[in-house]
Amino acid sequence: MTEDIFFMERALALAERGVGKVNPNPLVGAVIVKGGTIIGEGWHEAFGGLHAERRALENCRESAEGSTLYVTLEPCCHYGKTPPCTEAILAHKIGRVVIGAPDPNPLVAGKGSRILREAGISVTEGVLRKKCEEINRIFFHYIQTKTPYVTMKYAMTMDGKTATWAGHSKWITENPARVRVHEDRNRHMAIMTGRGTVEADNPMLNCRIPDGRSPIRLICDTRLRTRDTAAVVTTAGEIPTWFLTCCKDAGKRAIYETHGCRVLTVPEKEGHVDLRQAVRLLGEEGIDSIYLEGGSGLHASALEAGIVQEIHCYIAPKLFGGTDAMTPIGGPGVEFPSQAVRMRIRNVSFYGEDVLIESRVEQGEEVKRCLPES
Repeated sequence: MTEDIFFMERALALAERGVGKVNPNPLVGAVIVKGGTIIGEGWHEAFGGLHAERRALENCRESAEGSTLYVTLEPCCHYGKTPPCTEAILAHKIGRVVIGAPDPNPLVAGKGSRILREAGISVTEGVLRKKCEEINRIFFHYIQTKTPYVTMKYAMTMDGKTATWAGHSKWITENPARVRVHEDRNRHMAIMTGRGTVEADNPMLNCRIPDGRSPIRLICDTRLRTRDTAAVVTTAGEIPTWFLTCCKDAGKRAIYETHGCRVLTVPEKEGHVDLRQAVRLLGEEGIDSIYLEGGSGLHASALEAGIVQEIHCYIAPKLFGGTDAMTPIGGPGVEFPSQAVRMRIRNVSFYGEDVLIESRVEQGEEVKRCLPES
């Protein structure tokens, strides 16, 4: 069992190399071991490319017959952009397969393991399952709900301010924290903000780490009033930019489309883009994950709509003060503490002197009672 854990850890490390390149596919790593020695390894390197198992087999230094395959996710058994990995495993006469997590994709969902067992291959499941599920929380959510996994991010001072009373917010955190933000932009398929943030900060919303991928930029603009000179508009030919709007005015839409932006019509709710309908539409468009970097109003609306799965809260050891200074979550707020949106902290880490608290939004019945119905 210790050996299984060792080689599965290696497979997990390999899987992480696909971050930012495989969406909306899962992150998968594979290691092939014979006589206690690794003879081949691989990972899912890019969407549409070879799966981890096939890449590991391709990289084998010797015959894989009788070897043990360690793979972080149950091997696929259906035809997609590539043939089933179960076929490759059988063809190479692998003797044992060790699986980290089952694949919730209805096309797999236990079928892959069953095919291998029925062919006489020894199958061990659930090795480092929690870790294997954790790295694919985006994929698992998307494949099961058909909507993107949404991570809300904000940076605030120790007194809970995201800007000074005059509206200045650069910079609350220092460079190490900002590097992590760009790593997470790379991890997510899209980044979302509102018109107010675009007007106030004129952000690029790109990814600035080596070999990183800039996410699709999603701008929530109910009436299409964003300046056509904004950076997200003028650079739409370089980085995909989509406007989510309730505006059907062909003339207004043409302004952005001329710059290369895509304009998607979303139903209106209480005078704003209906975010619950927006994520359903984006899921249909193949968007598996969204990094939400908005203002307090958009954050409040996203929480009220129940579309947020995870929150990244950066806290800087600074105090801004100011009764009118901005806070991360706006809107009317809740009346009683019992109505609070509850979170479960999963990790706390330091980036320089700044603290990052990563939390999952609980979706229990009490939280659901505070959210509007579909």
